[in-house]
Amino acid sequence: MTNHWRKAVAIKRWTAGLAVVGILSISSELAAASSPLPPTPAAREIPSVAPVRQAESVILVVFEGVGQESVKSGSIPVFSRLVKEGSVTWSATAVKPALRLPTMASLLMGLPVEKHGITWDSFDFARGYPRPPTVFDYLDLSGGKDSAIFFMDESLYQLAKPEPYTDYQMCGPMKPECSTATVVGYIRDYFRKATSGHGYGHAILSLPHFLVVHLPEPARAGQANGWGSRAYKDALRTVDSAMGSILELYRELGLIEQTAVFVTALNGRGAAKASANGAGVPHVPWIAWGAGIKAGKVIQQPVSILDTGATVLRALGLETHTEWESRAVEEIFMGPRSAGTDVNSDVDTRAR
Repeated sequence: MTNHWRKAVAIKRWTAGLAVVGILSISSELAAASSPLPPTPAAREIPSVAPVRQAESVILVVFEGVGQESVKSGSIPVFSRLVKEGSVTWSATAVKPALRLPTMASLLMGLPVEKHGITWDSFDFARGYPRPPTVFDYLDLSGGKDSAIFFMDESLYQLAKPEPYTDYQMCGPMKPECSTATVVGYIRDYFRKATSGHGYGHAILSLPHFLVVHLPEPARAGQANGWGSRAYKDALRTVDSAMGSILELYRELGLIEQTAVFVTALNGRGAAKASANGAGVPHVPWIAWGAGIKAGKVIQQPVSILDTGATVLRALGLETHTEWESRAVEEIFMGPRSAGTDVNSDVDTRAR
């Protein structure tokens, strides 16, 4: 499919779905999904995965306030099993300042703060959307890969520029009904609609190739109640159960064996406060698990949170030819890169 045809189709989707693409605030529909996470064993287990060398879909879970010491607490078994059965480093470098919006911007754009220029930490309408391309842009250019993004803070509106191949869902502290359970319920509802045969509105015509889930509850609990508090430990268990529920959903849909999972954090325990007080660049966990990923691997090469985007593309067998400072973490993969579509190709692997 030529670039001209792909652009024409994208424009058609954009005009048809303008009301759907962009920010879909979680409202009354989500309130129905805000019941506590079901205490089923499936929500706390990870389905077994047979070795597969090429992922067809990717999940990225981005925590806040989770580090190596959180795993030692024993309260997050799903996260702990991903560590045991995947590839891990506890010393991935984040960015400074260790604030939510600048760090998420670096993660999605593969650029340090001084290059993407987002230094503030709250949504500022006057500043507009960032100009540098994101991992979502490169996924679309690499073969029409759609993305579904679930953010849990209003500051991240700054990164949610409307595109015909992404669907953003947003909630945060300003909405009392917003919780980790609410977002997990909405993801399940989203996938139910996406598999209905009609797609999710006009924006996503099938299940997305890339799912991004932001779970900040541990950091909020730690900052409000203390990092050794019961509230913090409860928040760890909540987000761990949420991650298990998402993996179980992929198993129910028959997707788990073709899915790679990446887990990282925007900051560790108290990292934002330490950075604000002049401490150095924080270190965060960075874990890969699933299709095409080596098991029981301790990552030796230096890893930056900036490398997440290029590694997601690599997991899907795609090339990057960009100005990114994002580099794939090659040593985690089971085999060489499969033949794929690079960002300069005119070939679209899936009909729009």
